[in-house]
Amino acid sequence: MEFFNLMSISHRYMEIINPSSPEKIIKLGRLLKLKKGNRVIDFGCGCAEPLALWAEEFGITGIGIDISGDFCDRARQKLAAKGLSDRIEIVCSPAADYVFEEGAFDAATCIGATFVFGGYQQTIQAIKKAVRQNGRLGIGETHWLGNQVHPEYAQTQTTTRTEPELVRFTRNEGFELEYIIRSSRDDWDRYISDNWYGLLRWLEENPNHPDHEQVFRHFRADQDDYLQFQSQYMGWAMYCLAPMKSHSAGSQS
Repeated sequence: MEFFNLMSISHRYMEIINPSSPEKIIKLGRLLKLKKGNRVIDFGCGCAEPLALWAEEFGITGIGIDISGDFCDRARQKLAAKGLSDRIEIVCSPAADYVFEEGAFDAATCIGATFVFGGYQQTIQAIKKAVRQNGRLGIGETHWLGNQVHPEYAQTQTTTRTEPELVRFTRNEGFELEYIIRSSRDDWDRYISDNWYGLLRWLEENPNHPDHEQVFRHFRADQDDYLQFQSQYMGWAMYCLAPMKSHSAGSQS
């Protein structure tokens, strides 16, 4: 079974495909200074829940790009049900391949999908081109909770950095870290448990599927990974990045 099919199974009961909440996503929209008529582009949009929330709360229009056909279908169905199809466009494509109009958006986001660009700094480099002057970026990303990480786990998470490193990358790309919206342990537990719930329901419903054993192994590995390593060493947050003002543009560390 391919990776994206596993993701469709494990994420099928989720609308927010990250360890966050509607309230925190709306807070990010407020920090991005979203208002009626603003245009937002979301790379790796999943089922487009952030875009839908921002359209309802702030009156934005926008584009969401995701490689998963299942997520794109779910996003379009949701937007149609909410009467938002004329305001939010969903493009089913690898996010890194999408050709956008530079400087055409008021905010650009990549929430939990920086892997599509190769990491946090590469994501800033790519998506900052989409925003107008003074436009803001919103990035959801993992980070190490400390400097002491289990070596076995660190080797499997090659793009995860410490928050001081994320700040340095942010400044190097001409932005300031304006605000952190951190996931709680409850956010993490909800997100991970929803994954397990989706996988177990599928296993119960498909006992004779040829990929049953693979999905079961994925479930067990994901559970062991979270309980042994991820919950101890890794955090997740949404970062609001504001453009660096000229008086501070030369001060980087």
